[in-house]
Amino acid sequence: MEKLTTIIFSIFIALGMTSCTAGNQTDERTITTPAEQQSSSAAENSNETSAENEASSGEGKTLVVYYSATNNTEAVAGYIASATGGELYELVPTEPYTSDDLDWTDRDSRVSKEHDDESLRNVELENPVPDNWEDYDTVFIGYPIWWGIAAWPVNNFVTSNDFTGKTVIPFCTSSSSGIGESGTLLEEAAGTGSWLDGERFRSGQDEETVTEWVNSLNLN
Repeated sequence: MEKLTTIIFSIFIALGMTSCTAGNQTDERTITTPAEQQSSSAAENSNETSAENEASSGEGKTLVVYYSATNNTEAVAGYIASATGGELYELVPTEPYTSDDLDWTDRDSRVSKEHDDESLRNVELENPVPDNWEDYDTVFIGYPIWWGIAAWPVNNFVTSNDFTGKTVIPFCTSSSSGIGESGTLLEEAAGTGSWLDGERFRSGQDEETVTEWVNSLNLN
């Protein structure tokens, strides 16, 4: 009997010690101190900020817009697109110019009449506003030189779009005339955008020369 009492007493003592030990244990997986909570929150905010910075630091897209009467400007536009990885966008008049229309030596040709009467220079375009226009950060605008200024089919494009926040770079082709004030006049017509000095290329310009010019702009 005495032995049985001793055994029962020992069991009660063992159970009491186990209960005390369990009550003193802490679940470290679910309990954190205020300092640890602040540190975790700061780390999460830092990660979110880094992700936002990475998203905003991506390079913007480039669009190379051009009107080409005799394919010379189109060729240069293609070289620029290749050098920048940009997208080409051709300006197409609703009423395209024929070879007779472009005969500037004929006083009765379309282009001569438009030169003499500025009210005729508002040339309607098929699509003056490119798709996803807001996605482009850099816009090249190419055109032939007509009577010392930009060929007027580009006017409708310039006045139809908002260039705010965009870097705009004019370029032109001609057999002899320089770029003159053509880029400045387009900038004034646009009223928005950060316009850089343009460049004139001769008819039949080689790709190497165009690429060197693009690289000199340090756009990246």
